[in-house]
Amino acid sequence: MTTVQKVTFSAGDVTLTGNLFLPGDTGPAPGIVVAGTWTSVKELMADRYAERLADRGFAALSFDFTGYGESEGEPRDYEAPERKVRDINHAVTFLAGHPAVNAARLGALGVCAAAMYMSGNAVGDPRVRSLALVAPWLHDPEICREVYGGEEGVAGKLAEAARARARYEATGEVEYVPVVSGSDPRAAMPFDIDFYLNPDRGGIPAWPNRFAVMAWPGWLAYDSIALAPQITQPTLLVHSEDAAIPDGARRFHAALAGPREFVWTEGDQFAFYDQEPQVTTAADAAAAYFTRTLPRR
Repeated sequence: MTTVQKVTFSAGDVTLTGNLFLPGDTGPAPGIVVAGTWTSVKELMADRYAERLADRGFAALSFDFTGYGESEGEPRDYEAPERKVRDINHAVTFLAGHPAVNAARLGALGVCAAAMYMSGNAVGDPRVRSLALVAPWLHDPEICREVYGGEEGVAGKLAEAARARARYEATGEVEYVPVVSGSDPRAAMPFDIDFYLNPDRGGIPAWPNRFAVMAWPGWLAYDSIALAPQITQPTLLVHSEDAAIPDGARRFHAALAGPREFVWTEGDQFAFYDQEPQVTTAADAAAAYFTRTLPRR
């Protein structure tokens, strides 16, 4: 029977908080670090996937990144890809040292933007032996130009970010816009997205729906496609043509240096966060892949 423990662990000079989902009493289990979309807290989708993996025999850790949710760190709700990659490395360290986990059998599962961050950590972390990327958001500067209004749109966001950064450095005040809003054109995602706005789905009190404007440069400059040739671990992608930027996923998959598998299924991006059959399809595929690709000892 799956159980869950509230845990904390060090990430440099801050303490991160997570949920460790453990399978029944089967001895040290293979361990999986799980994370979700940009700006998310663990309750939005990482907990769901971690619990599903524990139901399938894995010890799975979901956690809040630095500055998010229950974790320490300032500024709050600041999307910093390189910092998130470091947080994942600390999460792997915690999982590897836990007595319920087999440190020789560690993997990582990233949903949406966490696919980029899990990949970034995997490049330099041989402890992670297998990757599963669910509805992966995988971008490079070219894709960002396509998504965010071309050179002019990207330049506008960078200019806003520079002003917000100057204000933060002068006053300590963080300028925020909504992550999701159908009425605010400055929102990071200026659309009415039910998953994020519906309190029965992702619109929960733990998630404040705010994006630090000064975070745009780090997000827009992160080149996840360039990571693929450096990834030698077995890697699974689960995606749909109706989900986010499937061409980025295809390019990433084609460039991977190690064993790779692609499961194409159906559903929009947000269905993979909390809807059926997408969550079960992805969790089953990930669990089967980890079982096949993690070391047998």
